[in-house]
Amino acid sequence: MGIAACLIMCIIMSACSNDIESVRFFEQKVLPLQTVINGQVDRSEYGKKQIHLEARKIVQYGQPDQRTEYPEGVKLWIYDSETHGLKAFVRAGFAVSHDNTKLTEIRDSVVIIDYGTGDTSYLQDLYWNAQDSIIYSRKPIRSVNGNRVTYGDGFESDDNFDHPIIVRQRGTIEWKEEEEQ
Repeated sequence: MGIAACLIMCIIMSACSNDIESVRFFEQKVLPLQTVINGQVDRSEYGKKQIHLEARKIVQYGQPDQRTEYPEGVKLWIYDSETHGLKAFVRAGFAVSHDNTKLTEIRDSVVIIDYGTGDTSYLQDLYWNAQDSIIYSRKPIRSVNGNRVTYGDGFESDDNFDHPIIVRQRGTIEWKEEEEQ
């Protein structure tokens, strides 16, 4: 073998290194299966729209912890199956849906608008247990309806928002604005 060939082989061999820390970093890194930008998802049953979801970014991961993340926030419109009108709207800064446990966590400035009651509720987080068909939060809630504000220690509802309740209500404040003369 010529001197030039030996020199090229030495350069190639020295350029390839397997730094064990670099290899471990890439072994531990879980990469998404797919990423959707400005995504919209509709769910319907028997031709009736149930849910419309919009998110600036949707990231889906595979095994071992199959999940779908909405790292830049989510907006969710829930429709009434009988009247086909809007029943509720949910907005949050972050959401993650775990496929294995059927649990969805929504957090960071959660807002729920209940079109049936007119209530707008503000929460830190909200969980949807699809297996048990319930939506809940164990953190403080503030619900506003016109001139009435209700405070409580949590929220519960069926997953259709048919029976929403504020858990352990701590008080309601009502006020009337006086007319100027």
